[in-house]
Formats: sequence, C-alpha cells, structure tokens
Amino acid sequence: MNVLAIAHRAGNSLARLAAANDLGVDVIECDVHGHRGRLEVRHLKSAGPLPFLWDRWELVPASAPRLGLAELLAADQHGTTFMLDLKGRHPRTSRAVAGLLHEVGHSRPMLACGRWWPLVDALATDLDYVRPVLSARTRGELFRLRRRLETGPAPFGVSMHASLLDVAVVAELHRRVERVMTWPVNDQDVLETVLGYGVSGVISDDASVLEQVVARRDRGAHREAK
Repeated sequence: MNVLAIAHRAGNSLARLAAANDLGVDVIECDVHGHRGRLEVRHLKSAGPLPFLWDRWELVPASAPRLGLAELLAADQHGTTFMLDLKGRHPRTSRAVAGLLHEVGHSRPMLACGRWWPLVDALATDLDYVRPVLSARTRGELFRLRRRLETGPAPFGVSMHASLLDVAVVAELHRRVERVMTWPVNDQDVLETVLGYGVSGVISDDASVLEQVVARRDRGAHREAK
C-alpha cells in the first residue's frame, strides 16, 4: 500500500493549495470552523468578543479577510482530494458542511477528520462519499479510540499524533482501519521513524517531506507498472 502524502493546513489558503497541488500530494487538509453562519477554513481560533484571531504566538486582526470553504472548493482546479478537519463540537457544523457540499454539487471522494468524532460520524452518514477519519492527540483519546474501534463501526482511517505511535500500535490500528495517518511529520528523522512503524499516511507542513513521500509513491507505481 502506498503511503499517502497529506499537506497539512494547505487548504487554509489559496496560495498553499496551489503549491501543494504542484507538489503532487494525495490529500490536502484544511481546518473548517463554523463562525457566524459561515464556514471558514483557517487554523487561527477566534477569541470570543475580542477583536483578533490567535494561535500560540500569532495574532491577526479579526477584520482580516478569511477564506471560506465555498471559496476554497470553487478555486480548486485539480480535482483535489480534501480532508476537512472539523473544528468545535456543535452539530450545526457538520450539517452546514453537508448542506454546502450538496449545494455546490461536490461528489468526489473526500475525507473528514476531527477529535470530536460525532461531527465526523454525522458528516459521513449524511454523505456517502465522505470517508471518516478519527483523530487522537492524547493518550486518553487513544484509549477511547481503541474502545470505539472494538465496539463501533470502523472508520476509513485514523489520524494520530506521532508521539502515540510505535510498531505495535500501528499494526493494531491497521487491523481495524484502512489508513493509519500521523502528524506532525516535519523533518527527515520523524519521517523515517513513522515509516518504520508502518503508517499509511504522512501529514506534513514541510514541502521537502511531502516531496519525499510523493517520490516514494511514484517509484512504487513505476515498479508495479513494469
């Protein structure tokens, strides 16, 4: 099985979308927020009534232009496979995404991921071309994920923080799901480590890491074609 090259947050701006498509990645991830009746794609978080967006050490005026999910889909010229990282916990977010995708006539395969799994499940239930991916960042979430995979319907894949993985965990997860993806993979050492674990998807912000995954994929396809 080829390892998917997944461009982390590349769908959060049109410039990064174009750059990731030029690299030939398999999947482009974006962060979807429902905000005041609009679906926005951004990693920056709102600060309630305060007039800025923030993420760690970054502050941006709340009045700065924000890319909408509808604009992102309209700008795509490559038949991109998107992975929508659904933020928050309110059910209206998944309902709004399903409504927008129906409205624009999107029907290509798409991934939906998130750490609040009911949103992911709801979107995948509403749209049969959406493949659910359950995310886990902490040991507690990994524990709950194991219980979910033992008792509930199997998702298409899981998206795991690299610190949670080893060979045994990846093998266990692969017995339950088609794809085991991991983040953040932003340097050569981490890439070699997670490939050694047997992951089947690499989520990265780094162009050189994505280029390596794409090159390995293309070499594998070339060998299979011979």
